[in-house]
Amino acid sequence: MDGSFRQGQIIILNGAPRSGKSSIASAIQESLDGLWMNLGVDLFMKATPARYLPGMGLRPGGERPDLEAFLPALYLALYESVAAHSRLGINMVVDVGHHDSYSQSLGILNDCARRLSGLPVLFVGVRCPIEVIMERRRNTWGGTDSPSESDVPLPVQRWQREVHIPGIYDLELDTSQLDPAECAELIQLCLENDPAPTAIQRLAAMSEM
Repeated sequence: MDGSFRQGQIIILNGAPRSGKSSIASAIQESLDGLWMNLGVDLFMKATPARYLPGMGLRPGGERPDLEAFLPALYLALYESVAAHSRLGINMVVDVGHHDSYSQSLGILNDCARRLSGLPVLFVGVRCPIEVIMERRRNTWGGTDSPSESDVPLPVQRWQREVHIPGIYDLELDTSQLDPAECAELIQLCLENDPAPTAIQRLAAMSEM
């Protein structure tokens, strides 16, 4: 063996909590050909000491400036790991919730995109209407009432607004209309029919402006 590897495909699923990213990641691992490993914010949070939580899962709103100094390095560590797997020929599916609504702009997404330079990346926006997200929250934590828009918790509203900025994607999926298997199938079709996705390169270029 000469030590060279075919680059593994990278699929990044970006969306708000409860939008269905984890279910899509599992469907990709089950249905797409080859070995697919999954890394993402949830896994990194499980490895984070309690006093630094929610770590990479810090929600929009600038609520914990004391944690923000750690976030760029944590995100870059995640993306460097994803890149290393790809360079060794391992396919990666990454479920994240990027936003830049901290006490100050951190520019994390654009810096992370630069770490994937030269690698095959499909950047997917996972969208879901807020009323469906609220229903999923009630199914998990209880409650039967259907809240009005004014009853939607502010953090949920912020996630819905901030996570898709700037909204540059190769593919967008609405999980209120598609189940995880259908999402995985559309991702597979996109990989087969669009050999040169450009979203991650465009995001990387934004960090150089």
